[in-house]
Amino acid sequence: MSATQLQLARALALPSREAMLNREHSVQHFWYNNDQLLTQAWKEWEETEVDTTTFTLDDSLLDKNLREAVNAAWQNPSKEHLVKSLLEEVATDVYQFQFFDPERLAVLRGYLEKVWNANIPMRPPYGIVLNRRGAMLDKRSEGYLAAPSFQAFYNQILNIYMRPISRLLFPEIMGYDTQTFGFSIYYDPNTDASIRPHTDASSVTLNINLNLPGEEFSGSELDFYDQKNGKVVQLSFKPGSAMIHKGSVPHAAKPITSGDRTNLVLWLFGDNGRIPAPGSKRTEIDPIARWTTPKTTPDGYAPF
Repeated sequence: MSATQLQLARALALPSREAMLNREHSVQHFWYNNDQLLTQAWKEWEETEVDTTTFTLDDSLLDKNLREAVNAAWQNPSKEHLVKSLLEEVATDVYQFQFFDPERLAVLRGYLEKVWNANIPMRPPYGIVLNRRGAMLDKRSEGYLAAPSFQAFYNQILNIYMRPISRLLFPEIMGYDTQTFGFSIYYDPNTDASIRPHTDASSVTLNINLNLPGEEFSGSELDFYDQKNGKVVQLSFKPGSAMIHKGSVPHAAKPITSGDRTNLVLWLFGDNGRIPAPGSKRTEIDPIARWTTPKTTPDGYAPF
């Protein structure tokens, strides 16, 4: 009896941590040569080992007020002010709001726990020092989380929520938001505890916390450098909360000192990684144009 795709994927020997940190050619070859096998393995895993009635990934997991406001704006873009009223500007070009319903987050977290325990090789985010429990989420990335229901949910978040909200807040990114990118990141004091100051290679970044109510942590605040007044604004995550900001805003994750923190980080940028020039002026955009989905085909460009 021949082995299934899932069994074959689980039998693969993942490249060493050292090889991945050094970006050795053998690592890229590993992901390239096993791309189809891994894609099929995730499909088989979801079909045979996941109860999709228990772990249903859809917008019912999102904050009710956000879901209703976004749905109203898609039906009638003149109602987009209902969405903006839910977003609090906490620093220049940085907004905070509730994204997931904290009481429903257990569904997504339960699904992701099954992902971590699936024993299917996944590529960790190289760009953040090989975060140990992180994963690449977008199809453009090698070794990404290719499970079909997760991919449908991921693209729903990007296309239905993130892109029109980004255009509402930052109209100058229109046209620089055709491509997507995403990864998950995990912080704990003993392995990956912080990220130094940096900007993102994105037009807009959406950073969503996945901690459940009661999963407390200390430290791990995000520092944003407010380029308008020169001050540093320090923000903390609550379960299911999100921050959305222009990628050009300098920011850093402070060291986590206890507990752990799990987040999804999603990016938008233009074809071949293009982002708006610094200081781009904001132009008026018809709301109807904002609430549309680009017809552009994914170009395969990945920032890391």
